[in-house]
Amino acid sequence: MDREIVWYPGHMNRARRKIKESLPLVDLVIELLDARAPLSSRNPSFAELFAGKPSLTLLTKCSLADRNAVSKYVNLLKGENRMVLPIDCKEGMGIKKVAPAIRELMAEKLARYEAKGMKKPLRAMVVGITNVGKSTFINTFAGAKKAKAEDRPGVTRSNQWIAVPAMGVELLDTPGLLWHKFEDQTVARKLAILGSIRDEILDQIELSCAMLGMLRVKYPTLLTARYKVEWTDEDSDYDLFEKIARKRGWIRSGGVIDEDRTASVLLDEFRAGTIGQITLD
Repeated sequence: MDREIVWYPGHMNRARRKIKESLPLVDLVIELLDARAPLSSRNPSFAELFAGKPSLTLLTKCSLADRNAVSKYVNLLKGENRMVLPIDCKEGMGIKKVAPAIRELMAEKLARYEAKGMKKPLRAMVVGITNVGKSTFINTFAGAKKAKAEDRPGVTRSNQWIAVPAMGVELLDTPGLLWHKFEDQTVARKLAILGSIRDEILDQIELSCAMLGMLRVKYPTLLTARYKVEWTDEDSDYDLFEKIARKRGWIRSGGVIDEDRTASVLLDEFRAGTIGQITLD
């Protein structure tokens, strides 16, 4: 897959400006990373943008990720002096630990409030790349559907305050932010496979072949178990793609494979965790 992936819609520039304008209003930043690609899903501009703000890092969608890799990356990120929690909104994993982590992180400020007899909610900005699960996390944390959430990138287009009185917190839901240019196209491909870049702008056949290329190296057993195919080192990623299509019977008239259907199903099954618990980083 040699085609360069670029996706930076105009609304992201506006979103970045609004986020920057809102920073003085918040006490801390909650950054969400996709547990299936914790390093690739880090926006490199965030370190500078949020410098000086206390931050909590949440690894989302852990039920879809390789558990050993999740533990590895939690420890790696903690080594950067981050407070890190693995969570999964679908399974409810780690959600109850978020409020205590926020209070621990903001202990000094809370002590000052208490000394003055003040009861003010802590205000946190929830940030991350597109489709990392910000709105889903907010709804799960709040125990109610308060933020618009869909399994596709670019749904949240503006900042929105969500009050969670039971937790003593107000959350600011923000649009997902990518960066202007992917210097590493492998990172771009991983984000595209995760669904953080709009499918409509991508060649789905090339993308699914790129995914197979990663999985045949990192998770060959899962790939074989799911699709009941074998391959050799001489087989290209497209050869593997074709073998899967023929094994599943996704054939058009004339005996040619249905490339579009094959690509769509492969990507959908990866994103749903049907192939297995996988971490691309």
